[in-house]
Amino acid sequence: MITFLSGGTGTPKLLRGFMKVTDRHEIAVIVNTAEDIWISGNHISPDIDTVMYLFSGVLNTDTWWGLRDDTFTTHDEALRLGIDEFITIGDRDRAVHIARGKMLQNGMRLTNVTKVLCERFGVRETVLPMTDTEVTTQIRTDLGLIHFQEYWIKAKGALDIREVVRASAEPPKTTEEVLAEIAASDTVVIGPSNPITSILPILECDGIVKALKEKRVIAVSPFIGDSPVSGPAAALMLAKGYEPSSKGTLDCYGGIVDVFVQDIRDPVEVKGSVRLDTLMTDEDKSIALARDILRVATGP
Repeated sequence: MITFLSGGTGTPKLLRGFMKVTDRHEIAVIVNTAEDIWISGNHISPDIDTVMYLFSGVLNTDTWWGLRDDTFTTHDEALRLGIDEFITIGDRDRAVHIARGKMLQNGMRLTNVTKVLCERFGVRETVLPMTDTEVTTQIRTDLGLIHFQEYWIKAKGALDIREVVRASAEPPKTTEEVLAEIAASDTVVIGPSNPITSILPILECDGIVKALKEKRVIAVSPFIGDSPVSGPAAALMLAKGYEPSSKGTLDCYGGIVDVFVQDIRDPVEVKGSVRLDTLMTDEDKSIALARDILRVATGP
């Protein structure tokens, strides 16, 4: 059994490779939910949906979000009617958000909602939200405190970051399901996702770090030099007081990592790291990296 910590698009690209080289029933994914948001009365869980759509074979891998060949009639009409729907939501994708929102409003845990949706999409892997507690990553800017989605999508990441804030009504606690998957795993892989907005929210859930310390943990850096492969990770790392680099990424994970993987092109030296080609520009590259990580996972 191999468990992944995932968010954004970096780790899903790695998962695309692992789907081809290992038993899919042996894959579990613990997913960031701090970017979840209610939009137009419906609940979007973007990182869960990306993983769920990937595993069911319907993900739009041109954008790495949403459903392939989706239409946007409802979104376009909502904009025409003056609704500030700043996230472009496909029609079929919206149906998933409606279903999730209804189940949550009926009192179901997000863990159970995710299980129901994955079953309906025919997903063979185990997909778990990091917590059932509602947690939100917020960005403090000169305009005030805004949801991460507003910063990244609505403002296109163009605002200066003053602070990264994690907001929740109560301290987030992980679930028994998550702890059971970690306990059953031979290896845990922290994928090449944004350390601040994708991975740290998972690690901040009570119970996660303690469980990971009992396991062999492999972390893959999302940085090459001082630039992430994609997304706003550099600015967010600086806002949290970390160097935007592979070294800063390892520091961010606070001593839980047994094997640290960085790209063969990365000029930053991290003592003891394993160097692999981590640029997953197509499916073959994802498969090659997955095979390399499996070799590392089964090594000494």
